[in-house]
Amino acid sequence: MKRCFSLFRAEGVPSRRGFLFTRLAAALILPAALAGAPVRAAAPALSTVTVEMREVFLTYPAEAVVEAIHQATVASQVQGRVMEMRVDAGDKVKRGQVLMRIDERETAQAAAGADAQAQAASASLANAKASFERTRNLFTQKFVSQAALDQAEAAYKAAQGQFDAARAGHGQAATVKSFTTVSSPLTGVVAQRLVEMGEMAEPGKPLISVFEPGSLRVVASIPQYKLAEVRKNLKARVEFPDSGRWLDGVRVEVLPTADSQTHAVRARVILPGDGAGAVPGMFARAHFVIGQARKLVLPQKAVLRRGEVTAVYVQDGAGKLSLRQVRLGENLADGLAEVLAGISAGEKVVLDPVQAEIRLKQG
Repeated sequence: MKRCFSLFRAEGVPSRRGFLFTRLAAALILPAALAGAPVRAAAPALSTVTVEMREVFLTYPAEAVVEAIHQATVASQVQGRVMEMRVDAGDKVKRGQVLMRIDERETAQAAAGADAQAQAASASLANAKASFERTRNLFTQKFVSQAALDQAEAAYKAAQGQFDAARAGHGQAATVKSFTTVSSPLTGVVAQRLVEMGEMAEPGKPLISVFEPGSLRVVASIPQYKLAEVRKNLKARVEFPDSGRWLDGVRVEVLPTADSQTHAVRARVILPGDGAGAVPGMFARAHFVIGQARKLVLPQKAVLRRGEVTAVYVQDGAGKLSLRQVRLGENLADGLAEVLAGISAGEKVVLDPVQAEIRLKQG
């Protein structure tokens, strides 16, 4: 025991052999101890954005509805049972394409009757014409009187009138027969099919609606006191709250009359292209430009909402995170929100508040 102790210490000073043994023991023990310890990877940096003042448009928001500029609801022009359906809602159609057929037996019989009457009137006209020409020849030879000639001429003109009426009736019957074939009035998409196979179609009853998806607009109501400001700029951006998408309106059209009960004027905002997936009937919000101003803004996706609390994660120069409650104003275009209080220009906020919350809990 004394000999082993002398290897490590002699009068409080390690010997050379003890020092070498200590280094060997450390070389063997420390790696073995560290081999089982988990190694924590460096966490990736959080994406941040600097809160700043920006020149933004002052707008008047109004609830709006998407509608197609070119749309048509085809109604029945004849009475009959629907015998054939060729399209359904969502199908693409071309102008003149057959959409459905209505039972044409009744109209076909009417057309056949009108054709027979036209043929009878044609034969009567030919007979009356021949009789008139014979009477006229006899009159020139002094074999008949002027009264006989006038009577033959009147019969000929009457037959001519009957023939014209029969021919018009035949054309009308043929036109009515053509109404049993319902065709698309434009190239587009079927929005609704309002009847089913076997149902009765009656004159004026809607059958099918079609719209062009490449030409859309939103329609909103502007109150009377805001009308002058809207007409001064005639610019608008359209927001789709469900998806967070914003579109710049191609142009704004303000209708020339106001509603007599609400005293509001309807305004149309023409959307670009196909409206980025918008369809008629969708809810939208039209933001009509009424001026410009500098405002403190931050991205809406950086905002953390917990009940009635609205906050953001602020990162200081040392990278330390802190949760700070803020008061926001209106939502602006491009996914921005107006900041009223709680944060100053130049401070950095984390774009992903969920990741910031996880990082803060992990320490």
